[in-house]
Amino acid sequence: MALEDVPIIYLVASILVLVLVSAFFSGTETAMMALNRYRLRHLAKRGDRGARLASRMLQRPDRLLGVILVGNNLVNFTAATIATVIGILLLGETGVLLAPWVLTLIFLIFAEVAPKTLAAERTESWAFKAVFVLQPIARVLHPAVLFVNTFSNALVRPLLGSQQRQDDQLTTDELKTVVVEGATAVGERQTMLARILDLESVTVDDIMVPRSEVVGINIDDDLGEILDIAAASQHTLLPIYKENFGNVIGILHLRRLSRLLHSDEITKADILQLTREPYYVPEATPLHTQLLNFQKEKQRIALVVDEYGDVQGIVTLEDILEEIVGEFTSDYAANMPEISAQEDGSYVIDGMAVLRDINRALRWELPTHGPKTLNGLVLERLEMIPESNVCTQIDAYRIETLQIKDNIIKTLAIREIGQASQEEAEEAPLLSASDPQPSADSLPK
Repeated sequence: MALEDVPIIYLVASILVLVLVSAFFSGTETAMMALNRYRLRHLAKRGDRGARLASRMLQRPDRLLGVILVGNNLVNFTAATIATVIGILLLGETGVLLAPWVLTLIFLIFAEVAPKTLAAERTESWAFKAVFVLQPIARVLHPAVLFVNTFSNALVRPLLGSQQRQDDQLTTDELKTVVVEGATAVGERQTMLARILDLESVTVDDIMVPRSEVVGINIDDDLGEILDIAAASQHTLLPIYKENFGNVIGILHLRRLSRLLHSDEITKADILQLTREPYYVPEATPLHTQLLNFQKEKQRIALVVDEYGDVQGIVTLEDILEEIVGEFTSDYAANMPEISAQEDGSYVIDGMAVLRDINRALRWELPTHGPKTLNGLVLERLEMIPESNVCTQIDAYRIETLQIKDNIIKTLAIREIGQASQEEAEEAPLLSASDPQPSADSLPK
């Protein structure tokens, strides 16, 4: 029986069925390609049948797309043929011209845009159900899909060249984005994960305690003074040096020293026998590497040296752990004597304060890629050692020197300013305290 002999109502019904089938293929294509591969693996490991089947089919995306596109094109061309017959029966030759336009509009709305939008919004729900229908269709269409893929892969392969597929390979920055954007439900653990990924970009000299601030024992001091330093120390590990801190001869654990305190006679030689060899690390060592080195060497404290072998400071295991879990205090700023809040909203800060500590305490974003201290940052920006107090601008922070001594800026007053004030300050020249310019109290608030 020819199509012309079939009642029009049946032909129209078949068009509607084909629209639904085409919508299934279109939505399934969108849903399968939009699946989150990491969540898919997680659900598959948990035993979700739909996730397991979807993961298996996505291992060969060329075959998956082949099944969907072969099925979808068969449906679309069949519908086009039926629509042409309907057009002839109803309008003759005019119907032949109108049929493609009407059918395109119907398929575009009901078989493409609408199902794909729905599938994009309900990716897993659609995909995990559709795979059970798609799998038997793939078996039926396997010969046709194999034929199509053979030719299509032959055409595509020269364009790909020697590039290797790297499915789901993430860089550190991409992984950090996944943690920050996709793990909001884990709360503080999300912050810890992001900090772990940041360890690669932070080096030992970024977090070390500068040698000028290190508490140590000079073995040349009197024995009583040495014991007083040990008794007043808030740390359990103290470097012991001779003459100056550049000549460290050992690391003393105060727990060992406590055993000798009960002895009537204690000498410097006894103290030196309790020390262990100092452990040195280069200042450019990334924190994630140093953390593993601490574990491998079974150390908790290291002396940081520069490229010339001079000791620059110390770094401890606790310093690295604090970079991951945060400071072991609820009010970090309150425990930084280098920072003093003023009534006008500014802060008086010690010039030797570490920039990373300032940023963490005040939630600021002072540049940390160059100098490590506030004094170094200002001197780098000024490109000179000022003879008198000056006021300058670094990003969104207005900085005024308060005390300069021994070629070092001892104290500074810093205020965070708004965007408008920042733009004005960038156009303004450097202000000197000797110039008839506004004082620190008149700076923008």
